[in-house]
Amino acid sequence: MIMKAWRSNLQVLTLANVRNCAADGGIDHNEGVPLIESMTTRDRIAEKLAEAFTPAHLDVADESHKHAGHAGARPGGETHFRVHIVSAAFSGKSRIERHRMVNETLSEELKGGVHALAIHASAPGETAA
Repeated sequence: MIMKAWRSNLQVLTLANVRNCAADGGIDHNEGVPLIESMTTRDRIAEKLAEAFTPAHLDVADESHKHAGHAGARPGGETHFRVHIVSAAFSGKSRIERHRMVNETLSEELKGGVHALAIHASAPGETAA
């Protein structure tokens, strides 16, 4: 079953696509290069969250264009992201615990070029925060 898709300006990836690529060893068969090398930061964030939390809903948006000229922004973007994720893994967890879980999963990206990450994490059946 294909779950909620996440979008960039030029392509749409589904959780099923990410899982299939992971099962193939991360090879992008269209280009013949390791997928991780050809993925955008948004795609890597989405892949890691999908793997870690098996979400019922996942939306990762690159909002870098809204922060051009601000602190942490750089040419080419990929610095400011917003994540909406719904997963049973968050059941019974506080907002802070949920954010820590997401931040731990994305520690490499946060140490690298990601300057800002807005997180909206909830369990199935909860109203969005």
